[in-house]
Amino acid sequence: FIDAVVSRLIPNDELGPGAREAGVTAFIDRQLGGPYGRAQTWYMQGPWREGSEEQGYQLKLAPAEVYRTAIQDIDEYCRRTYGSKKFVQLDAQTQDKVLHGLEKGDIKLARISAKQFFDILWHNTQEGFLSDPMYGGNKDFAGWKLIGFPGPRYNYVAEIGDYGKRYAMAPVGITGRDPRKQVT
Repeated sequence: FIDAVVSRLIPNDELGPGAREAGVTAFIDRQLGGPYGRAQTWYMQGPWREGSEEQGYQLKLAPAEVYRTAIQDIDEYCRRTYGSKKFVQLDAQTQDKVLHGLEKGDIKLARISAKQFFDILWHNTQEGFLSDPMYGGNKDFAGWKLIGFPGPRYNYVAEIGDYGKRYAMAPVGITGRDPRKQVT
């Protein structure tokens, strides 16, 4: 499910690899299997009221539970709506239609808000595409290359006065630094 969704949210195109190719599925899987997925350091005692966006995460379920519940509900919606097919069995155009319905909240899921789930999923997809590769996504710096981010370099002193000039060094991550390698 996640592999199919992220490939629709950030598709592979002429600008470069998409989310699937950049390892976003692995990123999300790792996040859901760790402290984030368990909401390990979050206050999860309630009260459970409808909150505003400024109040942050307000769901009773930890993120991993949100994903499990929403995926089941979305597949059930797809089976009812599209002739016994799960989301991954739908063609790309129909998958996009379902994702737009989730994004707008037009699709009603049985146990969770479609819009809330989509917001979490979209946020996690962006994180996986743009985070440091050490976390499992952004394989080969695909996201950073797309936006022109050079990574967490320790020193830009030589470039301080080069306003508007393209920075021609290849991106580096937290665990891998090779400042002499040029962008090809």
